[in-house]
Formats: sequence, structure tokens, C-alpha cells
Amino acid sequence: MFAVLHLADFALHAVLRTEPAVEGQPVALFAGTGKKSTVLAATPAAHAAGVALGLTAPQAVARCPALLLRAPNAAAEAEARAALHAVAFTLSPLIEDTAPGVCTADVRGAAREKSESAARAAVAALDHLALPATAGLARTPLLALYAARHLSLPSFSLSFSPAATAPPAAQKEIENEDAAAAANAHRPRALSRPPVLFLPPDAEKNFLAPLPLASADPSPALAAILADWGVRTLGDLAALPRDDLVRRFGAEGLALCQRAAGGAPRPLRPVVPPQTFSAALEFEDAIATLEPLLFRLRRFVDRLSLELIHSQHVAAELALTLRLEDDTRHARSFRLPEPTADPEILFRALHTHLESLHTAAAIAAVELHLVPARPLVRQQGLFDTGLRDPHGFAETLARVVALVGSDRVGTPHLADTHRPDTVQLAPPAAVIPPLAPPPLHPPLGVPLRRFRPPLPARLEFADGRPTFLWTERMAGEISFRSAAWPSSGDWWQTDRAWSRLEWDIALAGGGLYRLLRTDGAWFVEGEYD
Repeated sequence: MFAVLHLADFALHAVLRTEPAVEGQPVALFAGTGKKSTVLAATPAAHAAGVALGLTAPQAVARCPALLLRAPNAAAEAEARAALHAVAFTLSPLIEDTAPGVCTADVRGAAREKSESAARAAVAALDHLALPATAGLARTPLLALYAARHLSLPSFSLSFSPAATAPPAAQKEIENEDAAAAANAHRPRALSRPPVLFLPPDAEKNFLAPLPLASADPSPALAAILADWGVRTLGDLAALPRDDLVRRFGAEGLALCQRAAGGAPRPLRPVVPPQTFSAALEFEDAIATLEPLLFRLRRFVDRLSLELIHSQHVAAELALTLRLEDDTRHARSFRLPEPTADPEILFRALHTHLESLHTAAAIAAVELHLVPARPLVRQQGLFDTGLRDPHGFAETLARVVALVGSDRVGTPHLADTHRPDTVQLAPPAAVIPPLAPPPLHPPLGVPLRRFRPPLPARLEFADGRPTFLWTERMAGEISFRSAAWPSSGDWWQTDRAWSRLEWDIALAGGGLYRLLRTDGAWFVEGEYD
């Protein structure tokens, strides 16, 4: 069995998915940019206003003054094709890029219910990517394509025994729709159509008979001859003797008869899965606001996440590059706290960075690259403690950095210097390591409880020696003072040089303290237990 994902008006939808502002408006895709360019495809709103295929630009605008004119976009089509392949790989590892907007998957060996469920999920995924699609399941690739195309026709109807092809739930739904249509035949209504059509072998003949002859793609000359004979449908062609058609039209007639019968199973031309995970887009008009950029990045992330999941990878790092109108670039790499393929998490990392970004010029192009990695599989230690939500923690840190600056956020670590209270900020660890074992020779002495910041102090001297101490927390006569302990450093750098003198003192009323003199001022640095 084969499955086909079909996107009608592929070139038009590839352009529309990059412009959310035109949703619901009359839009037509033209073959060129001149006045004689003709309509290749149009949205339902444009068709309702009288825009038909083949009209020139002036004719179309005359019928619909509000018509928006668009031309095919090769970059948008490449991105849409990559999204179609990413979704098709969820059906089977063997897929074929049959035609623009048509992807065939080999699902032989899978149960019908499983294939139908996967096809419905694929159509829903494409709809989420702003690519309206239909899917067909049949014995041959060509029959599956006919089924998928049949669903996308404006005059769609199940003309071939739905009871023989639909499962019981779907059959009951169809019966209910038919009964409702009969009860409301006097008013027009749009019947909801199923996204997937399964064509069993015993229903192939009834399905093919009413299809127009153009479905089999005859050559113009052969189509004209058959039209003169009154052959309008595939059923009319099947009623003619095949041997006579082959004698009259040769190999072309035989190939047409085979296509009219649905063809035969054939080996697919496989699409190689992507080896790199990147997306790029150059804007026709540079953008200066955040919303259009985020919209396009969301499209990128959704597609790249599907590719990662299919290849059994996750993203360990994101690389974002913005090319500005003044030919400068803004590049930023995001090392994720934990590798993931979740599009919500990946997009949040980009959004958090961009919402505080200000560029000197408008954005002309954007590139996004995901660095793949194998999923992290590990067993934590019994007493190890990890972050419950590493990505949420990283996002919160990014927001704090945007407010206070990157030099003020992190985990403090002692710097390699003798200067007291000198620390450096480092990125926090995703997993909190266990406590270090106690040192072989534990420190001796009375522990010092530091005051942060140190308490400013006033001293009374007698014969050059401090005799009385006043601070906001304690005061009293100094009964004991140790010898001074001088220390200094960074003397070779004027802006970083430091020096200090320390004494250990005891008050007559009780209490052991450390007295500090630095920068010409006196402080009480801490209290001994």
C-alpha cells in the first residue's frame, strides 16, 4: 500500500504561508510580473470575486479591485517542500518527491488502521504548518495520488460506494451527512470532507470510472482525438478495446490505458533524509518589527523539529544569524541547558533573545541552524539533584540578563587571588553535584561570621593604640588587640591595586571581632563564634 500527501496549488500556498496578514483576502499567483502574465492559482476569496485561471493581470484586477498579486517564490517553495518531506517521513522512512506538492510514501506492511491514523496526523501537521493537504491510500502510487487529488476537488463527493471503503465510525458520519443534506437540500452548505481517503482494491473500478480523462494526463493531441470520440472520463476510456487503442496510438495509448487503470506498484525514488538542520530566508522587503520575524522563525522551528525527530536527534545548540540592510550581521549561538527537539522550547529560546534585541537597521535575511546531538540518556545518582525544568530555568535567567546585564547573573566562584571576597560569575550547572568529601586535615581555629557589608566603625585611641570601639551593632572597651596582619595585591595595576590591615580584638564586655582598615576607613569585618 502507498500513501500520497497532496498539496493543491502548492506554489500559491508556499507564498501565502510566509504572509499571515493576507489570510482570507483575495490573492492570485501570476506566471510573471508583466501585464500579460496569467493567473496560475487563486485563493477561494479571489475565485468568489470572479478571478479565473488564465486571466491576465489587468483582467483579474478589473474583476476584483482588491486582488493581491503575487509571483512564485523559489525560496518559499523550497522551504515548503522541506516541510512536506519532514511530515512525510513520519509515514515511512521511504518517501519520494513525486512532483511539486506531491510526496509518496511506501507504507506496505503496515496495518490499514495504523496507516490511516498516521496519514490523518500528517495532514494535521501540514495544516499546522499552513500547508492545506489531503492524503490518499491505495494499492499503487498513482491510485493513491488520484484519491488525494479527488479530496482536493471543489466538487468533492464520494461517488464510489462509501460503505465499502469507510470504517464503521466514518460510515455512520457519512450517512448522517447525507441525511442532513437531504433534509436541507433547499439551502447550500459546505460538506466537511475527510482528510484521508482509503481506496480498497474492490472499489478501484467504481472510483476511477467518473474521473475526468485529464486525470490520466493524456497528451494534448491524444486528448483532442478522444474528445472527438466522446471519451470524457476514465470509465469511457476503459470501455474501449485496449488492443485497438494500442494499435491506433502505439506506446502512448498503452501508457494512457495503464494510467487510466491506476498504474502498478513501482519502486520509489527515495529522498535522502537531511544531514544538516538549517533554514534560511531572504525577505523581499526588510522587516523592522519583531512579529514578522518571530512568525517566520516559528515556521523554521516547527519544520526542523520534525526533521530532528525523524532522524532520532535532538538540538544541542541553536545558531541564529540576522543580515541587516546595512550589510552587517547579528549572530548569536544558544547552548541549550538540555538537548531537546521540542519546538516550543526551541522557539522560546529565540523569542527570549529577540524581544530585547535592538538592531541599527532593518532585517534583510534570517538564517537558523540547529546543531544535532544524540538524545541524552543517563541515570542520575541516588543523591544527585537536577533541575526540574532546565529550559524554564534558562529562560528565566535569560530574562534576568536582559534586565540587569550578563555580567551580573551567574553562580559565584572564588577567584584565584588572595583578595578577600573576590568572586567570578559562571553559568549555573544543570545538575547539582554531590557535596565534596571533607578535607583530610580539617581547618583549625574559631570560625568567623562575616558581616556583609562590613560594619563601619569609629575608634578611640590612646598612645596610638585603639582603646574603644563604636558601631551600630556593638560598642565597648577594647581589652585585647593582636598584631596587625597586612595584605596587598595587584599593585602593578593602578585601578585594581588593594591593601588592607587586619587585627583580632576582644571587647571587655565580651565578644571577639576582626577589625579592618582599608582605603583609609575602619570597619568590623566579622565576629568569631
